[in-house]
Amino acid sequence: MSTNGDEIRKINIALQGGGSHGAFSWVVLDRLLEDGRLRFAAVSGTSAGAMNAVALADGFVRGGAEGARDRLRSFWRAVGLKGRFSPVQRMPWDVFLGNWSVESSPCFLWFEAVSRMISPYAANPLNINPLRDVVESEINFDNLRRPDAIKVFLSATNVETGQLRVFSDGEIGADAVMASACLPQMFRAVEIDGTPYWDGGYGGNPAISPFFGANFVEDVLLVQINPVIREGTPKSANEIQNRVDEITFNASLLRELVTIERVNALIATGQQPPGNLRGLLMHRIDADEAFKDLSASSKLYAEWAFLEYLHDLGWQAAGDWLEENFDKIGKEATLKLGEGPAATIAPLRSHGLGRRVREFLATHVQPEAVKRPRN
Repeated sequence: MSTNGDEIRKINIALQGGGSHGAFSWVVLDRLLEDGRLRFAAVSGTSAGAMNAVALADGFVRGGAEGARDRLRSFWRAVGLKGRFSPVQRMPWDVFLGNWSVESSPCFLWFEAVSRMISPYAANPLNINPLRDVVESEINFDNLRRPDAIKVFLSATNVETGQLRVFSDGEIGADAVMASACLPQMFRAVEIDGTPYWDGGYGGNPAISPFFGANFVEDVLLVQINPVIREGTPKSANEIQNRVDEITFNASLLRELVTIERVNALIATGQQPPGNLRGLLMHRIDADEAFKDLSASSKLYAEWAFLEYLHDLGWQAAGDWLEENFDKIGKEATLKLGEGPAATIAPLRSHGLGRRVREFLATHVQPEAVKRPRN
C-alpha cells in the first residue's frame, strides 16, 4: 500500500450489479484499497454490488483496508469454487479460442428456455440458491452493525409496489443481500417481514440518493458494469433480451443521475432546496470498453479463470482512473450531465424540474439529514 505522499481523501462508493461481472467491481475496490489514498465513508450496492458492499464493510471491521481486500478475495474465491461445479460451462472450442461466452453450452440453452417458460416456483421447488451459502459462510453481518463499520445501503425492488427499498444499518443480513440479487426468472422472491422483493436493479442500480444524508462526504464514485451504449442492432432472441435487460438495469440509475445534476444546479444558482442540503460530486469507473466483447451470457459464468480475467480488467481501469482523477476528488465532479452515461438521457423540461426535484427530495432525503450544518 502506498499513499505516494498525497493526502487521504474520503469518498462514497456506488456499486452496480451484473452477475459474475461484479468481479470487475471487486477488483476496482481492491485496487483503490491497495493505493491507500482513499477512505470509503459509505457504500451503496445492488445485486453483485450488494455482495461486494457487505464483503468490503465486513473486511474493514476485521482488519482495515487489508482485511477488506482479504474478505473480498475470499468471497469471490468461494464464488469461483461454486462456479467450478456449475453445469453451465464453456464448450471445448470456446476454451481453445479464449471465448468466455457460454451461449453454446447445452445447459445454458436449456436454462434459457426453461426460465422463460416455467416459473422458478415450479422449476426450483426447494428454492436452492448456491450464492446464499457463500454469503452466509463468508460474511459476518454482526460486523456491519458495529458503530465503526462503513455505512452500507442495499437496493431491492418491492414486488407488490414496484418501488425501490433501500436496506441499511440493522436491516442488513443475508436476506437483504439475496433480495437485492433476486432475479425473478431464476429464484423465488425473497420475503422480508412479509414483503416480497426482487433484484434491486429494477429500482436502483445502484441507489445514489442515500448519500445525500449519509455523511458530510460529497464525492461519489460509481462503478458501472452494465454498458449504457452497445453499438449495433440485436437480432437473435437472446441478444434482444440481453439488450432489454441492460437498458432496464441502467434506466433507474440514469434518471437518478439527471435528477442529482438538477439538484446540484439549484444549489449552485442559489435556488436552495430545503435546509442545508449539499450537492454531490459524481465520478465514474466503467466497464464499457473492457466488456464490449463479452456476451451477456458470461454473467452466469463464474469459473475462477474468468474471474481472474475480470481481475486484470478491473485493476487496469481503477489504476487509470486514479491517475487521471485523484486530484479532482473533493474539488469537482468528473462525471457530468452531457458526458458519459447521463448524456443518453434527454434534459428534463424546465416546467417539470421543480416537481421532479421536490419528489426526489421528499422521497430520498431524511429531514434530520438536511438540517445538519455544512462541514
